[in-house]
Amino acid sequence: MTTTGKQIFTTLEADGTLTVEVGETQFPDPKGNQVLVKMEAAPINPSDLALLLGSADLETADYSPGKLVAKMPEPFASGAKARHGQRLPVGNEGAGTVVAAGEGEAAQALMGQRVACVPGQAYAEYAIADAGMCLPLGDHSAEAGASSFVNPMTALGFVENARMDGQRAIVHAAAASNLGQMLVKICQADGIELVNIVRSQSQVDLLKGIGAKHVVNSSDDDFMKQLRAAIEATGAFYGFDPIGGGKTVDSCFKAMEQVAASKMGDYNRYGSNQQKKMHIYGRLDLGPTILTPSYGFGWTLTGWLLTPFMAQAGQETVGRMRQRVLSELTTTFASSYKRKVTLEEMLTKEAATEYRAMKTGEKYLVTP
Repeated sequence: MTTTGKQIFTTLEADGTLTVEVGETQFPDPKGNQVLVKMEAAPINPSDLALLLGSADLETADYSPGKLVAKMPEPFASGAKARHGQRLPVGNEGAGTVVAAGEGEAAQALMGQRVACVPGQAYAEYAIADAGMCLPLGDHSAEAGASSFVNPMTALGFVENARMDGQRAIVHAAAASNLGQMLVKICQADGIELVNIVRSQSQVDLLKGIGAKHVVNSSDDDFMKQLRAAIEATGAFYGFDPIGGGKTVDSCFKAMEQVAASKMGDYNRYGSNQQKKMHIYGRLDLGPTILTPSYGFGWTLTGWLLTPFMAQAGQETVGRMRQRVLSELTTTFASSYKRKVTLEEMLTKEAATEYRAMKTGEKYLVTP
């Protein structure tokens, strides 16, 4: 038996033509520890946009009901050669009600419950999800639980990763985001020092308003002075950057080295011995990551993704993180949305251009 319903698909052709459409599809009955979730709410996160729209030209795209066709510019079209011709579902996370369950004990235990899940195809009326990755929401609504995985687990992952590496302070860029606000609250509760980098005075005020102590504004003329002072005050030589392109990482390494060098007794042409580490976990800027030879050799730049971190952290740590998310779902990990859209509405020009801009405080929620 199968269940029929609507679902968003995205297809990139070799000539750079991107088609995103609402299609009707059949969802198979779940097996083993799978569950079938009738989706009620799914957020549009930055991590969804690379597959959904990428860098496609949305201004010149052709829009029709439940469909958009756009051109993907180079080098992004050829850079995604592995997906050419594939009709792919989209949507990392969401929430809904389990309407069918496989024969596995974990799946059967969720039957009829409202859950948050990570199906990887959440922009749909139904989705198959692994019971082990579902979080029963109890009395919480689907809207409250829709964003309970990607941002909360990522923010918690940063703190867990810092502890694993023996760090007690973190630098975070683009810190006024929904995830950034969660990180402020986590660090306050856990006694972790946090340096927040934002780009406007309104974002400074926003974070200060929720208790952030160290907030530096990259738009200010004395940004580097602010950053150095915050790093010196906190001892933060370890950070996370969702911007990726441009000079954000470079600025962090530079400020870290200048703080470390100021404490050296003797000059060393190779720089300080202070180890500095930055993790890129997103690509809000698709341009090149610019690094300059101005901070010695004691630095590491690496990528960070949630799923590999969870595998490294282990089931006990991940289980503890998930329970914390559930217990603080309407406080630390609460998400707000600018607008709710149906599957068809998310493919209109007005909606697509707005949510792809990824502006602070303008998150969209899909309600299939």
